[in-house]
Amino acid sequence: MELFNLLKPEAVRVISAVSSKKRLLHTIGEMAQSVHGLDASKTVAALQERETLGPTGVGSGVALPHARSSEIDKVVGAFILLEKPVDFESVDQQPVDLIFALFAPETAGVEHLKALALVSRTLRDAVLRSKLRANPDSSTLFTILTEAQNVQAA
Repeated sequence: MELFNLLKPEAVRVISAVSSKKRLLHTIGEMAQSVHGLDASKTVAALQERETLGPTGVGSGVALPHARSSEIDKVVGAFILLEKPVDFESVDQQPVDLIFALFAPETAGVEHLKALALVSRTLRDAVLRSKLRANPDSSTLFTILTEAQNVQAA
């Protein structure tokens, strides 16, 4: 599994300001609808339900919100760079500005976990996070994300 299998160029966005975690989850739901055809309100509800189990802010300004959906048949994602970080109740108490959301079929077992591990491993790289933060252009972000894995594998 590779990031370019999870991410479409139109699923990468730079957003100037989001006022809260709740608003961010709504933005993710809207992206999931416009890019992947998922129902926005169901997606937001699934993301919020997952957050009640424990925040998906993993530290270093990164959040990995994820949810399952009966509306898709493969794992897909969306990436957001926030120009102004937002509190996400992260494990390190730092606000997040790099968000990689994943959406998996209800029946996806190991594929969902593999995708989550891949994204987590990729965004754990401090140099990569710095590159993402220094390039507030959607197409550049897509390239950085999808090429990062190829560089790591080499």
